[in-house]
Amino acid sequence: MKGLIRLAVAVAMLTPGIAVPVQRAVDVHSHIITEEYTALLRRHGAELEETFPLPAWNAEAHVAFMDKAGIECAVLTMPAPQPYYGDSHESAECVRKINEEAARVKARFTGRFKFCASLPLPDVDAAIREAIYALDTLKADGIRMATNSRGLYLGDEQLDTLMSVLSKRGAVVIIHPHRPTPYNESTTATTPLAIYEYPAETTRAVVNMIARNVLVRYPGVKVVVPHCGSFLPLALPRMKAIHHAMQTQGYMQPIDWEANLRQLYYDLAGNPTQEVVRTLLTVTTPDHILYGSDYPYLPDNVLQDNLKRLKYMLESDGILSRYADDMLRNNAEKLFNSSIDDNRK
Repeated sequence: MKGLIRLAVAVAMLTPGIAVPVQRAVDVHSHIITEEYTALLRRHGAELEETFPLPAWNAEAHVAFMDKAGIECAVLTMPAPQPYYGDSHESAECVRKINEEAARVKARFTGRFKFCASLPLPDVDAAIREAIYALDTLKADGIRMATNSRGLYLGDEQLDTLMSVLSKRGAVVIIHPHRPTPYNESTTATTPLAIYEYPAETTRAVVNMIARNVLVRYPGVKVVVPHCGSFLPLALPRMKAIHHAMQTQGYMQPIDWEANLRQLYYDLAGNPTQEVVRTLLTVTTPDHILYGSDYPYLPDNVLQDNLKRLKYMLESDGILSRYADDMLRNNAEKLFNSSIDDNRK
């Protein structure tokens, strides 16, 4: 059967317009961009805070893209930047509207969407209130957190009370990179954040969590690292190599490497090559790798082609082929503890 699938995939790659007949994917990296959110950014002149404009989004167009691409269900998250400009009430109000709109979209398009709720950080108390409301009342499927919220980085001890709340609820946390704090304006002007800083920023935040054993101390939380783990597969060997010396001299605390890493999942947003996926498997297992599109940040046809290439790459690789359906769909279903097909009944 797999031989027939590989043949069909190869033919589809060579013949435009022919669909790839493999299992429909679950997309854990896509975005909801609401009018309230964009209006707040405009009020603060922050439309280009992340060095590139926000794309347009609406639910109908998103579903149309999913149908064409072969995506059964997508997990919605707020993009960057964090909607906080010194007014905690304004931020909390905006985040609440985003989360409620995501809940409405999920209910309207039965089985096609899940969502991870945003939080009005850096106000930790407000974030805890929103997390409880979103998970308990809106029935959010998880929580979306920025790598840093105006300088408050994941792993910071100020977030421990929030992480405790999320751990008790067994929350899935999807990370999204943001502009680092501080950042170098001249280098960013040459290379927009998505080119280099986003992978570096993601790695920085995850390393900070690992160094403080956050995922060991709050084991109910499962964290999805975006963009193929960013630089983490390259950073971990160096961290492990020098950690003992740093700990011996009192600069770092003991780290339970394996227990931290067991809580991490990774999405494949960013059109990874075979080498990238194999490198990712040096720090995780196949059941912790998930498909992600990053919709709507690239044109629909580009994202469709990216998924087609990913399917072909997985199915044609002698080692990865046995995990293709898991990475494209099954792992996400297990992580979010439900069957996509069941949701549609």
